[in-house]
Amino acid sequence: MYRDDVVTDRAQSATEDGLEGALPPVCKSVFVPLPPAEAFDLFVRRMHEWWPLARRSVFLHNAASCHVEAHVGGRLYERARDGREETWGHIIALEDGKRVVFTWHPGIAETSATEVEINFFPIASETRVDVEHRRWERLGARASFVRAIMDGGWPGVLARFEARARGEEDLPAVEGPGCIDRGVDSEPL
Repeated sequence: MYRDDVVTDRAQSATEDGLEGALPPVCKSVFVPLPPAEAFDLFVRRMHEWWPLARRSVFLHNAASCHVEAHVGGRLYERARDGREETWGHIIALEDGKRVVFTWHPGIAETSATEVEINFFPIASETRVDVEHRRWERLGARASFVRAIMDGGWPGVLARFEARARGEEDLPAVEGPGCIDRGVDSEPL
């Protein structure tokens, strides 16, 4: 279950990336009871075990599965029940067990892709997983709106990841920002 003490915000200035005037990245962290290599494997290679497809996907209720091709240039994508595929992004950096960076553009043009970096740090017997979602300027006029949705959406997604890392089968529901419920006959955004 989601706990306020599990998912926390981290502050970072956009000026650190030389993007004066750009929207700051969305930064979230979660602690999981796994070594970094196992946390990385669950987040990247086993994303299908915890990602909330019915609430966070292009095909929504028609989504059948999500997949990650865990290599530089590999896709993050979903497959609909009828076999259609929608690319969410591409991996642009991968340090197995430590870090992954990918573009993020589910349901929108790849030219508008934001960027997500996930880092895995050993902390005693746990792993701190840091998520930094950035490059909002690529969304143009919608940047501030989409950033606010993602800022409110990442905690629910990470709560599912954290629950799965603890071995839970019944994962918490994801509600709130970023959720679109268009019924069972949903079409891509």
